[in-house]
Amino acid sequence: MARFATGITVLTVAGDEGHGMTANAFTSVSLDPPLVLCCVARPARLHEAIMTTRQFGVSVLGADQEELARYFADRDRPPGAAQFDAVSWLPGPRTGAPLLSGALAWLECDLTQVYNGGDHSIFLGEVLGSFRGDRGEALLFYHGNYQSALPPAIGA
Repeated sequence: MARFATGITVLTVAGDEGHGMTANAFTSVSLDPPLVLCCVARPARLHEAIMTTRQFGVSVLGADQEELARYFADRDRPPGAAQFDAVSWLPGPRTGAPLLSGALAWLECDLTQVYNGGDHSIFLGEVLGSFRGDRGEALLFYHGNYQSALPPAIGA
């Protein structure tokens, strides 16, 4: 799977369960109705937060936001809502989930289904609202590293 490039998101939950987590297991599922999915490991703190609140926010990170991706992947960051004190964000208008400033796009979702995915749960979310920023290049994860562009193909 290291040869499969993915975009990077930060998934977030509001309220007493407030939490964020870097995730690259995220994709669009349907346009009508608008559905997305994300996969979260069962032991992750975000897993219980999504199960409790039944909502989540998604910030799609730009190429210059690697520091945010690393921050929300760091298990040593403050727990709960305090982890958002170190970053710029706004509460989503529909869910209150923290949406990170400067992202390429934002989504707010209601959890509609949970599927077994081995050691992960597959969360299917109905998009309540979406917003697109003015920025361009996406942050990618490829071959175990964050990247802003894919390397040239061998033999190209």
